[in-house]
Amino acid sequence: MNNTPAHSVDKLLVAMELSNSKWLLAFHAGDKIRRKSIDARDRKWFLKELALAKEKLGLPPDAPVTNCYEAGRDGFWIHRWLESEGIENLILDPASIEVPRRKRRAKTDRLDVESLIGLLKRYLGGDHKACSVVKVPSPDEEDAMRTGRELERMKKECNMHTNRIKGLLVLHGIPIKGTLRGLRKRLDSIRLWDGSELPPNIKAELERELDRLELLLGQRRALKAERKTRLENPQSEGDRKAAELTRLRGVGMESAWPLAQEFFGWREFRNRRQVGALAGLTPTPYDSGNSRIEQGISKAGSGRIRRIMVELSWSWLKFQPQSKLAQWYEERYGIGSKRSRRIGIVALARKLLVALWKFVEFGEVPEGAIVS
Repeated sequence: MNNTPAHSVDKLLVAMELSNSKWLLAFHAGDKIRRKSIDARDRKWFLKELALAKEKLGLPPDAPVTNCYEAGRDGFWIHRWLESEGIENLILDPASIEVPRRKRRAKTDRLDVESLIGLLKRYLGGDHKACSVVKVPSPDEEDAMRTGRELERMKKECNMHTNRIKGLLVLHGIPIKGTLRGLRKRLDSIRLWDGSELPPNIKAELERELDRLELLLGQRRALKAERKTRLENPQSEGDRKAAELTRLRGVGMESAWPLAQEFFGWREFRNRRQVGALAGLTPTPYDSGNSRIEQGISKAGSGRIRRIMVELSWSWLKFQPQSKLAQWYEERYGIGSKRSRRIGIVALARKLLVALWKFVEFGEVPEGAIVS
């Protein structure tokens, strides 16, 4: 006769609902769920609650643990810490988690963390369509992405300061001619509509805006120089693939760097469908009963990569007109309307992304493309 308690199982499941101040934990074994709230980032308290949960739920101290939480602001450090403690961890993609379609639905941290437990049980039970698990980069691979993201952020900040300066000038009826280069030297000679000098406060504000803009431009130049050095002397797989992509005419550093560091450098794709799906460039047909509608691309993946690929596709048409991909686009969409061409460029973006993946992974040059 088996004297093992009915609720006894060989694994403890844990879900974490993360916030800036508190972590809500749900521990599950058998048919019981134990919930506890702890201070955010208190690792000792977490391990204490983990041991207590095993005791309360009838598990041995050495019972294996599988933990999960949603990808978000906290990044990957929790995952690495849990693995260092011998705890299996899965990071779930929030966009892949199904939710009720009712017009009004209850949403609390308690309901969310219990929902994560249910998803974790289904996933471990073999239902891998229940949710998507995020692939975790190594610390070096994650750090390599910072350069591209900082440059992107700097560009936005430079545009913000430039627009602010132009706005201040327009506010006082001062015409804007060309760029802002040399504006600081011209501030004393600028006159308002009635011939008077710039008011002292607006002049001081313009000087401060110029200070901030010049600081950003200097930092941006230094970061671009560092990126160029890494392309010339690759130190990682991402650097090597970025340098490889720039060999294709029409693919510059601004596109090659994020594609390599965030997409091709450390991710492992088994086929072209996975490449398109991660970029959110796969079609989403709606076919139910008599309704057959093409809803466009899924947009489920990286918005940054989608934007880069659309921009790169226009560049590809200009610099690689003899390639098979460019000819396919011109034959199918070249004589269409503007709307048709915009739709076609998204289709080209997906095909081009797959072609670039094959180029950096297997050395397959896109048919008809010019390589330096």
